[in-house]
Amino acid sequence: MKLFTTGRSTLLRRWSLPLSLIAAIAAPAHGADKLRFGLNWYPQAEHCGWFQAQAAGLYKKAGLEVELIGGSPDRNVPLLVAAGELDLGMGSSFTTLNMAARGIPARTVAAFLQKDPQTLVAHADQGVKTLADLKGRPIMVAKFSQAEFWAFLKQKHGFSDSQLRPYAYSPAPFLADAKAVQQGYITEDAQLLGKALPKPPVSILLADYGYENYASTIFAMDRYIAANDKAVAAFVEATRAGWQQCIDGDYAPALNAVVAADPKHDVALFHFKMKQMKELAMVKHGDALQAGAGAMSDARWKRFFDTMSAAGIYPATLDYKAAYTLRFSNAKAAWQ
Repeated sequence: MKLFTTGRSTLLRRWSLPLSLIAAIAAPAHGADKLRFGLNWYPQAEHCGWFQAQAAGLYKKAGLEVELIGGSPDRNVPLLVAAGELDLGMGSSFTTLNMAARGIPARTVAAFLQKDPQTLVAHADQGVKTLADLKGRPIMVAKFSQAEFWAFLKQKHGFSDSQLRPYAYSPAPFLADAKAVQQGYITEDAQLLGKALPKPPVSILLADYGYENYASTIFAMDRYIAANDKAVAAFVEATRAGWQQCIDGDYAPALNAVVAADPKHDVALFHFKMKQMKELAMVKHGDALQAGAGAMSDARWKRFFDTMSAAGIYPATLDYKAAYTLRFSNAKAAWQ
């Protein structure tokens, strides 16, 4: 099996070598002052904190030389981190839980989206207002999502596999059928799908219904954390400051940096994404209110693991605490 990133989610697929062997033979990472951080997708607003910290000189001030490396559907961030090609990577709660389930020593050290952007999206005027309105309806869901949010929906909300329909990674089937429902992202649905519809679509944010997956996380191999403790702490702290500037201050440096890194990125979409993240408290919420941007908690990790274990995604005996550490993520003071 290999870790494969597509549709902005981390899965386990076939490896050419066992992951445990790759982790064991990987060369040591670069020195503590130089960090290679792998993004989980092409540069975008969901990466604001990292680009803000880079453009505003926060990493440099922290004594770090950081390289932000863009992702793509074909870029396997967990594999690259395990092999030492990247020092740290961006993932979700699933990323390091999946690695722990296969005996791979890696940990999440911070989580900057307290609310996962995952949605189910429907057309307007179809009787859909809440998640319960989607029970029993056909829903287009990607294969990888069936082992992630779909398992949560079955376990917690009584959804059934009989509802599943193929997800084609294209908006065309959804736009052509007013009764269609598909997976989406709250940071994109109204801006992208809405342009082609007479009325804005109805987006059901799963985080508002108990889906507690941490998104836009930072993770690294245990060996890297042990050898570069101070650099990891400095990287998390500078990224935290970057995110707090993005949410409470002027995110123009990050916007300009993202557009420079990916000229195809739409400026209007960037602004829309930031508006959504602010208004829906996707960053400034939950654990972050008590311990600063990027914070996590044992209680939330346990709840999430218990849910996904009950859904059959992980064995109940898995040491889920091996998938994260709070040492770096929780600032001494609440959000300021």
